[in-house]
Amino acid sequence: INDAFGHKAGDDLLKGVAGALRHRMRQTDVMARVGGDEFAVLLPQTDAEQAQAVADGIVKTLHQHVVVLGGRSIRATASVGVVLFDGLSAAELLAYADLAMYEAKAAGRDRFTMYRPTRGSKQRVSTRFDEAEQIRKALEEDRLLLYCQPILELKENEIQQYELLLRLPKGQGDEPLPPSSFLYVAERCGLIRAIDCWVVGKAIATIAEHQRAGRRLVLHVNLSGKSIGDSKVSAFTEDALARIGIDPGCLIFEVTETAAIAYIEEAKAFAQRLRSRGCQFALDDFGSGFGSFYYLKALPFDYLKIDGDFIRGIVASPMDQLVVKAIIGIARGLGKKTIAEFVADEDTARLLRQSGVDYAQGYHVGQPRPLLDVLPLA
Repeated sequence: INDAFGHKAGDDLLKGVAGALRHRMRQTDVMARVGGDEFAVLLPQTDAEQAQAVADGIVKTLHQHVVVLGGRSIRATASVGVVLFDGLSAAELLAYADLAMYEAKAAGRDRFTMYRPTRGSKQRVSTRFDEAEQIRKALEEDRLLLYCQPILELKENEIQQYELLLRLPKGQGDEPLPPSSFLYVAERCGLIRAIDCWVVGKAIATIAEHQRAGRRLVLHVNLSGKSIGDSKVSAFTEDALARIGIDPGCLIFEVTETAAIAYIEEAKAFAQRLRSRGCQFALDDFGSGFGSFYYLKALPFDYLKIDGDFIRGIVASPMDQLVVKAIIGIARGLGKKTIAEFVADEDTARLLRQSGVDYAQGYHVGQPRPLLDVLPLA
């Protein structure tokens, strides 16, 4: 909805869904929006049969909830996961409910699934807890790994900027896991803010080491949606900047467009607070949604990272070339820099340079490698 009709339409839909849910709930029930498009409901003194009746009622209520956007009728659907308390801890309860919800999604959406402690489901949830424990241990023991990928300044053909990329160590001799393999679990288990703070701390320390050696180093740090509006993350960053004393302009926070959209007010306040300290921000995957240009008005960013879908085939695609030129023109008018992702060959780099893109990133420029291999401190 955000992509097709804009952020206000998405907000209106969420309000409508919340109203429909509230109308369906009993006075004793407790309902909350827990983030993005996810809601949670607590049903006191309710057995399995009653809980399933409520879940079925939610699915049917939302299926009948129709909104008109842009002259089109849009029907909401729900995937619902149900779990009984049965002496479960809070973490187990959330994990089981989450698992049931995703099983409902996998089964085709617009339905509910009741978690039942079968051997297979226990195995899957147990695996999640094991993964969360691995992440927690790696954090506590300072064993998370940082890789980096160079970002080329196209006009001067120089590299002074790098994007930091996280890896989770596996067994000895095994390839470390990429973010796509473990960050989802970290988010669901409440570890993502600690991870983001760990990366920010390492980034500031690395910049400081190179600063002391007389080298200017600019590092890009990816932030999760859940860290964008967290005052503890911004306070941690401000404290580290003040304590270690680097040029804050050397620290660039990357926020994906989808994360910024989901937490727009929080993202705006977060970016304004840290930009006032001298840090910079990049809006990642720019152009992937309908509301991209609108969010430039609402969010204070310094760099636009052009979505890779417009870059991969740009040499042979006049349409992609037109879109990229439009993004460059608007970025320049707003005083922002552009970074093209997924630059895979010299022809692409040459075309981007001629078009006026400021920076390029991708396997043609350099693949992700361990941070200390690329930027040794000695």
